[in-house]
Amino acid sequence: MVPFVLASASPARRAVLRAAGVEPLVRVSGIDEEALAEDLGPGAYPEEVVTELARAKARAVAEEITAGSTEWAGETPLTDCVVVGCDSMLFIAGELQGKPLTIDVTRQRWTQMMGRTGDLLTGHCAVHVRGGAISGEASGCSTTTVHFGDPSAQDLDAYLATGEPLNVAGAFTLDGLGGWFIDRIEGDPSSVIGIGLPLVRSLLDEVGIRVSDLWNHSV
Repeated sequence: MVPFVLASASPARRAVLRAAGVEPLVRVSGIDEEALAEDLGPGAYPEEVVTELARAKARAVAEEITAGSTEWAGETPLTDCVVVGCDSMLFIAGELQGKPLTIDVTRQRWTQMMGRTGDLLTGHCAVHVRGGAISGEASGCSTTTVHFGDPSAQDLDAYLATGEPLNVAGAFTLDGLGGWFIDRIEGDPSSVIGIGLPLVRSLLDEVGIRVSDLWNHSV
């Protein structure tokens, strides 16, 4: 079994992977996402922004692993693994939106989104570490169209009060309470949750890893 390192602290991404037979090791990259997005400049395409952020996260963790600077709860350092980084944002009304972080911003976002359609973009990058060195890298972006419902003022107040939408891209979840307010999607649901299994499978193939090599057969 090839160890799968997830360069993200997202519990939703971990849940998707675990349901798909993968028990990931988690290492957060610690990159400055806002600074990197600013460096790309206002002319960068939305798909480029999320893909470059995902690549930066995966590369940062992979480089820590190859440098031997990452400890794994007392276990021996990894020399063979795959590192996957992701980044999600909502593109709506010509604007790329990440996590709203505050109730006021979340309310503004939902006022704009209700009854409308947006694209949830998730950048992915897979880095293969083999023999203690980076041997391959592949990246891409998945796009899923989201049709937002029109929650009542009372339901929206209740949703904001839970805190759930404050720390997720686009100010909504598909697999949580926010799912009540999504009328439908067009595309890959796992990508909306945070990590698109079909795209990851394709990227893994590019770097020479079979999906079945990642499965945890003990669960």
